[in-house]
Amino acid sequence: MKVRLLAVGTRMPAWVEAGVEEYRKRLPREMPVEIVEIAPGARGKNADIARAIQSEGDRMLEKLRDQEHVVALEVKGSAWTTEQLSQRLDDWRQGGQDVALLIGGPDGLDPRLSARARQSWSLSALTLPHPLVRVLLAEQLYRAWTLLAGHPYHR
Repeated sequence: MKVRLLAVGTRMPAWVEAGVEEYRKRLPREMPVEIVEIAPGARGKNADIARAIQSEGDRMLEKLRDQEHVVALEVKGSAWTTEQLSQRLDDWRQGGQDVALLIGGPDGLDPRLSARARQSWSLSALTLPHPLVRVLLAEQLYRAWTLLAGHPYHR
């Protein structure tokens, strides 16, 4: 099973790259995690936010693969415990599905992506900086895998 994080935003700070890489290298070869960066839509004074979201959506839709199990990360999604994530990870793996986790831009995901998603997941009711979400996701994927593997990391 492959996991891809499709994330709006480019040129992440070094601490983000290092944090994500730390957890990626801990995961087994059978569960590689790939980061696919999506260029953000144009924003600025008098920017058309709907157009920026649509532009991000266009680029993200181009990167999705037909067979992927798509999970949208959205504030209005369901909150999952680490144990629930671990169970979902096992379900995806047992089903032979690759997974695409979608991280939208500062104004959220294009509605077409929400509609394409088979699940909607909320990491927190808090507003999180997008770079931090990448590190948090990588860590939680590793933690969920350790639960499945019986590794003591989760304690």
